[in-house]
Amino acid sequence: QLQLVESGGGLVQPGGSLRLSCAASGFTLNYYSIGWFRQFPGKEREGVSCISSGGGSIKYADSVKGRFTISRDNANNTVYLQMNSLKPEDTAVYYCAATSDLFRFRLCVLSIGPYGYWGQGTQVTVSS
Repeated sequence: QLQLVESGGGLVQPGGSLRLSCAASGFTLNYYSIGWFRQFPGKEREGVSCISSGGGSIKYADSVKGRFTISRDNANNTVYLQMNSLKPEDTAVYYCAATSDLFRFRLCVLSIGPYGYWGQGTQVTVSS
């Protein structure tokens, strides 16, 4: 069974840091682009960051550039999102997602469309 599991969310004060993990089971992430998305209450999911299968293509939403860093460890079948300088407006449920559709293009995208596998989400709350 193909599965993505996010972890690392929680409550943090403004200016703090969290590292989210996205672990895959049932398949290898080597051929998959991975995206991190977040969803605010009552809003649609939005792209936060993504990384291509080989790591050569990385994208960030403007709202997180310079604060978030995505990385992948294919040997451990895990992708990470390091979040620094967190703000209250970063409070959301964060999801990771995977797609193999972009493998031959060696890129990733921040739109939801290509991603067919999703984790269950992890809550990130930034509050004092």
